[in-house]
Amino acid sequence: MGEETKPRVFPNRWADAVGPAGDGPSQDRCDCVAPVRPVRPARPVGNAGQGPTRFHAERQDTTAPGWLRLLELVEEAAADGREEFKPLVELSADERRQVVTLPPAVAKLAAVKSLVLYGSNLVRIPPEIGAMTSLESFGPYTSYRLHWFPYEITRCRALRYSTVSTRALYGSYKLRPPFPALAGAAPEDADLGDLDPGVRGGTAIRSCSVCDGPVTAGTLRQVWISLWTSGADVLPLLVNACSTACVDALPAPAKGYVQAPHTGGPGVVQPPAGRMPR
Repeated sequence: MGEETKPRVFPNRWADAVGPAGDGPSQDRCDCVAPVRPVRPARPVGNAGQGPTRFHAERQDTTAPGWLRLLELVEEAAADGREEFKPLVELSADERRQVVTLPPAVAKLAAVKSLVLYGSNLVRIPPEIGAMTSLESFGPYTSYRLHWFPYEITRCRALRYSTVSTRALYGSYKLRPPFPALAGAAPEDADLGDLDPGVRGGTAIRSCSVCDGPVTAGTLRQVWISLWTSGADVLPLLVNACSTACVDALPAPAKGYVQAPHTGGPGVVQPPAGRMPR
C-alpha cells in the first residue's frame, strides 16, 4: 500500500476518560430532546420537539455508594490542588449511574483547569460550578441526559474549550427542541432550599445567578438564555434571578438563537434548525 493510500489513524482523545465497564449500563435512557442514547434503541424515536419538554425530576440519592465516593474524590482534589479532575473514571458503572448531579462542594475546586465528565448520567450541573474560576476546559461529552447548564458557568472567565453533545441540548441549532416552560413566581412560603427539580430545574436556589445576592420566593425570576460560554459551544442557561432588574442586566443572547431571555414552552419561536449560526 502506497504512502498516499494509507488510512489515517485518529487518536481517541477520550480513551482515558471512560470508567470501567460493568454488567449493566452506566447511563439511563433519555428520549427528552433528540434521538441520542447510550443504548441502541429497540424502537424508533419520535421527532425531537414533538410535545413539551420537561426537566428531569430525579433527586440525587445521597446515600448511594457512587455519590459518597464522588464526595470523597472532590475533597481529595480540593486538598491536593490538582488541575485536572476526572472523577467518573474512578467509579464503577453502577456507581456512575447513581450520580445525577455534582455536589455543591465542587466550589472548592478553584485550581481545576480541566473537568472531564465523559459519558455521565448527570441531569444537572449545580450553580456552584461558577466558583471553579480556573476552569479552562469542560468536557461532559456523551452525557445525553444533560440538556441545560446553570447561568453561573459564565463566571468561569477562563473557560475556553468545551465538548458537549449539542444534539441533547434545549434549543440546539441542529434540532431546535423546545425549552421546558418555567414556573412563574413561587408562593411566598415556598422553601427555596427544598424544591421540586422537575419544576424548578434543581432542588435548591441559594443566590441570584446574576448579582449573587439573596433570592426570596417572592422575588425569584427564572428565565432561559443561550450564550457562548467558551470558544466552542452555545449553551442553554437557566437563570435564577432575584429581580426583574437582574433579568434586564443579562447580556445579549448568541446570534442565531432566541434574542431575548424567555420562559420557555412550546410557544417560544426559535430560528429554523440547520447550520451553525455565525
